[in-house]
Amino acid sequence: MSHPSFADLGISPATRDALARNGAEEPFPIQRLVIPDALDGQDMLVRSPTGSGKTLAFAAPLVDRIEADERRPAALVVAPTRELALQILQEIRPLAHARALSACAVYGGAGITRQAKLARKSHILVATPGRLLDLMGRGDVRLDRVRILVLDEADRMLDMGFRPDVDRIVGKTPRERQTLLFSATLDGEVARIADAYTRSPRRHSHQPPGPATRVEHRFVGVSHESKLDALVHQLSDDERGLALVFVRTKRGADRLVKRLAARGVESVAMHGNKSQSQRERALRRFDSGVVDALVATDVAARGIDVDGISHVINFDPPGDRDAYLHRVGRTARAGRSGVGVTLVRREEAGDVDTIARQLNLRQEFASVGFEAGGGRRGTSGGRHSGGQGRGPHRSRRSRGRRNRPRT
Repeated sequence: MSHPSFADLGISPATRDALARNGAEEPFPIQRLVIPDALDGQDMLVRSPTGSGKTLAFAAPLVDRIEADERRPAALVVAPTRELALQILQEIRPLAHARALSACAVYGGAGITRQAKLARKSHILVATPGRLLDLMGRGDVRLDRVRILVLDEADRMLDMGFRPDVDRIVGKTPRERQTLLFSATLDGEVARIADAYTRSPRRHSHQPPGPATRVEHRFVGVSHESKLDALVHQLSDDERGLALVFVRTKRGADRLVKRLAARGVESVAMHGNKSQSQRERALRRFDSGVVDALVATDVAARGIDVDGISHVINFDPPGDRDAYLHRVGRTARAGRSGVGVTLVRREEAGDVDTIARQLNLRQEFASVGFEAGGGRRGTSGGRHSGGQGRGPHRSRRSRGRRNRPRT
């Protein structure tokens, strides 16, 4: 059965050409759901996971609804992290240029004077809450001309404590505006802000029925002493592509990079204590495959949209079900398959078992070899036991690039 094209959805020829030049020739499901209502000027609440193509779902109609002679900024996209803001800008900019529009991103960790100059001239402003409020406080940015407001990853903004900042930002935009809110969940606090920010919104949901259905979920029983060996073993898989390794703390990320280096495994760290230039450099090295293992904290990993992540490895287990989904959602993007590996110590078994049960992964968790209360089912550590490392990890500098999924 054929699906509607971007032309069928109402996207302009100029924007369609820009989409095609960037590899987006057929709309993803979330784009087919969202674009028609967005072009009609409807407020919307959209439940969609990362990697589904949600950025183009709002970017394409957004640029088609703005004219080059409008007062600026005419559209505002608010995102929780600078990485996500930069990813959004990367998707919007070629579409905007095709329609003679300008776009920029403003975020912390970079020069505010230059950002202020760009923000004043841009039709489309992509911003993190803190930096946007800084610019507003300096009188560099006014939001009274914004016709279209997009709140991306609204659930994560709330998790990061941005509710007061977002309230202040939304309060400075015109009441007669179009508002598009994207979130992995539309329950709880997200539902309350959605009610406050939107008017008679259309609701759309594109959510896999389970946790990343194209992901192979592995749980590996480890001891404190064998944990690093188990990670090196996973990173030594010759069949893997890029690997994203999650840790709990910033210090833990830096320490793990040094410990891996001592074992002959090159990796880079990304966390909130890194400068913007350091974070961008680390992401470029990872994205290009020069270094194929990135160690990150949960917050730093928000917005990472890198092609070729075949393995997500939870060196430190996630705190809850949603954190697990956010982490593992970095692989198996745009129809691909992937592997999610969680290293579990005996004292962590109860908490991880709870997450596994909530996600219907009880059978996969059984391979860990620990009882939920900390006991031991067997002695082997399960089918996916990490065991000893197989020697230094070989570099994959020559890995060929794959087609980037559009988001």
